[in-house]
Amino acid sequence: MEHAHPRQAFPNPGAEDGTDVSVKVEAFPQVFAAGIDPAISEVLAVAQRPLAALAFSEAAPVAAWKTKPAFGIVSAADHTINPDVERFGYTRGNFRRVIELDAPHLVMRALPQDVIQFIVEAAAEVV
Repeated sequence: MEHAHPRQAFPNPGAEDGTDVSVKVEAFPQVFAAGIDPAISEVLAVAQRPLAALAFSEAAPVAAWKTKPAFGIVSAADHTINPDVERFGYTRGNFRRVIELDAPHLVMRALPQDVIQFIVEAAAEVV
């Protein structure tokens, strides 16, 4: 991952040390927040929390979408997760409804009203 900081170890009492990964501050606007106000993107870049590298390989014990109605948003301009991967996951999970928005990974920052509307509509479908 060319945009990631070098991996950094963190202590994990009772187990092997973990490894944190994060996006380089200078790459964050392009990778995570394309199209977002640069001033906000800069704050988000320096405030990001690292992610344990294990998250990329550890299986979830339970997938809620297998037993609960699921809805998804494809961020068509995502440079973090390939939109084709998002589409595949939603199709494989047989999500009830999926929409596409021309937005970066941070779709909720780029198009908050569209995301709110989708959540409200989805909630109305399951109540």
